[in-house]
Amino acid sequence: MSSPIEASVQLLYGHVLTPNGMSKDGVVAIQGERIAYAGDAADLPAALKESALEVINQPDGYIVPGFIDIHVHGGNSEDFMDASKENLDKITAFHSSQGTTAMLATTMTAPKANIDRVLAEVHQYRSQGMPHARLEGVHLEGPFISPKWPGAQNPEHIVHANIEWLEEWVSRYPDLVRQVTLAPEREGALEAISWLSERGIVAALGHTDATYDEVETAVEAGLSHGVHTFNAMTGLHHRKPGAVGAMLGDDRLSCEIIADGIHVHPAAIRILARMKPEGQLILITDAMSATGMPDGEYTLGDLPVTVEDGIATLKENRNSLAGSTLTMIKGFQLLVREVGLSIEQASRLGSINPAKKIGIDQRTGSLEAGKLADVLLLSSDLELHGVWIQGQRKH
Repeated sequence: MSSPIEASVQLLYGHVLTPNGMSKDGVVAIQGERIAYAGDAADLPAALKESALEVINQPDGYIVPGFIDIHVHGGNSEDFMDASKENLDKITAFHSSQGTTAMLATTMTAPKANIDRVLAEVHQYRSQGMPHARLEGVHLEGPFISPKWPGAQNPEHIVHANIEWLEEWVSRYPDLVRQVTLAPEREGALEAISWLSERGIVAALGHTDATYDEVETAVEAGLSHGVHTFNAMTGLHHRKPGAVGAMLGDDRLSCEIIADGIHVHPAAIRILARMKPEGQLILITDAMSATGMPDGEYTLGDLPVTVEDGIATLKENRNSLAGSTLTMIKGFQLLVREVGLSIEQASRLGSINPAKKIGIDQRTGSLEAGKLADVLLLSSDLELHGVWIQGQRKH
């Protein structure tokens, strides 16, 4: 009878990115659903090399961790707010084809009953084994936001922070809610931030009219993150630093960035990257249902959206961006090609940084022995050539 190693080893040769840096002559050994080895090819254990059933050699290519998108609303014509098994399969299958190996299903500001249904569907989906990118949980973007900065959220459904709702959701679905975006200046928000922080749930600011001082007060209460930096928040002025000033200047706050060149100019991303400590900047897509689809008419939550030249705007207000049509691989490429980050830096923004933010870094987010084999194979010009999720090649 063959040994477990003989039954399942795959070897990927190329430039391998590990927590210790880039191994130019490296290899990743995948055994079952986990990484058995990642590092210099010269140090690969003989047993793994001799038992490999599949060998892929791309000496000029890059092998990096799979992307983790903690802020994504949909794709492939589907929206997480319409959650069903078929809907979740379509979204996760599309994004896995673009290098995303794990993600948070992100909701919109909506009536509580609608949010209840999404949580129930995602909880059920997670319990049955997920065939594509893993849903690691839910990111509640709203409904506890500011009516002054709704962005593409429906202002009719905005409410003050409600701990009773949070208690119900968290008690009914333990470990499902991973992040909650709210406006920290609003009634009840500080109490909610403290409640979330005490339970290990990321409390994030977004869609907010908060001043710099109000953000700093919220940080003391447990606020630790900010969504889509620069967008839907008070901007930076030299006498009124605003929410953007707090996000740039407070090392306790991690920051999301939509790296599509539309929401934020590459020069502004470059400034942000220089300001934040190494682990405190996170690549997201904020992708909506039109991602991966042709230009046309779509919806985000319950609001009509027009997509033209890949740019999504509210149909009733063409000056208001409505999510993006970005994918993680495209965002990664922009960070390297236009912002000027190294491959190592850009990979951290898309993989280990979000993994640490939502507390899953012990099992994914980097190429290390024992972690899940969530692996990407890139060509020398950073095009996606292979996606492995828990050791299974998906694309």
